Amino acid sequence: MHRSLYTLAGLTFTALVVALAHLSIRLETLELELDKTRPPAKVAALPPKPVLARADLSELETSTINLFSQRSASVVHITSLEVRSDPFRRNVLEVPRGTGSGFVWDQLGHVVTNFHVIQGASAARVTLTDHTIWEARLVGASPRNDLAVLRISPEATLLRPIELGTSSDLQVGQQVFAIGSPFGLDYTLSTGIISGLGREIPSVLGLPIQNAIQTDAAINPGNSGGPLLDSSGRLIGINTSILSPSGASAGIGFAVPADTVGRVIPQLIKYGRDVRPSIGVELADDALARRFGVEAALVLNVVPGSPAEKVGLQATQREPSTGRIVLGDVIVAIDDAAIHKTADLYLQLEKHKQGDRVKLTVIRAGEKREIPVELALNVPE
Repeated sequence: MHRSLYTLAGLTFTALVVALAHLSIRLETLELELDKTRPPAKVAALPPKPVLARADLSELETSTINLFSQRSASVVHITSLEVRSDPFRRNVLEVPRGTGSGFVWDQLGHVVTNFHVIQGASAARVTLTDHTIWEARLVGASPRNDLAVLRISPEATLLRPIELGTSSDLQVGQQVFAIGSPFGLDYTLSTGIISGLGREIPSVLGLPIQNAIQTDAAINPGNSGGPLLDSSGRLIGINTSILSPSGASAGIGFAVPADTVGRVIPQLIKYGRDVRPSIGVELADDALARRFGVEAALVLNVVPGSPAEKVGLQATQREPSTGRIVLGDVIVAIDDAAIHKTADLYLQLEKHKQGDRVKLTVIRAGEKREIPVELALNVPE
């Protein structure tokens, strides 16, 4: 009997609490509805928030602003193009293939960029700082150093050549500035320091570009080919690649050093390619050589009139009667340094100069031979 009374009292109390809560919510709703009908209360006008005058810019800020103002006029935006055909309309179209950066080399209209920016393109367009767009033609390229030269034809007064510095006296910790078009955002400035020197980075040929500059200045897709400047605004490198698992800047970027740029670009303008010691052969790429079981440098062709022809190096040929391929000479060493791939041969030749005599060790028809050869240049003298 008592237990039933307690239970009934508990249920009655719970119902009362629920009813009161419901009543409270209803009163709040009614109050909000009443508030909507009341005229707004007059609020005293607040004074405007004061705007503080900017303090003078620091010396570092001023110098950075001046550097960008002066050097951005030398930087260009490059759009590479490729030809695509429309089989339905029977049209051939040039469509954008990629973008990058570059800079004005001289007032003759030469523009410098990375080779990989225009690699595989059928044409290119250059946009100057005044947003005028110019058709460009390829003057020369060095895949070995990831450098290329284009030429445009505006009036000389529109061209602001960049000043060339040196990379031989750079120091880790030195401030640097990168200007370019990351992700298509033209005339973007990023700053940082030289974080490493003497680096080796791969070129598109697989050969190492030596003495590359490492920087933590933000370098992103589209910055390639743009200038890396010192605090005096001199060119000390050309931004070329980054080390990043994501593909965006991770604080480790690399630039082709100015001393390489200063040596190679005049060669590209004059000859269309970089000048280097040569024996005068065309080598098979490593993948093709491996298909024939060759783990060295396989000679495909011999250049007429070259040192290789003079000493009788043999090219790869096909027998007319059977169609069977007869392998040419396989270069396995140069001056006793072993050659395992084509890059090894090029690196060994770069240690020499025109007129040097080197000893080639070749395999011909299964026999090893040693052949002395005098090096020439790979361009007409």
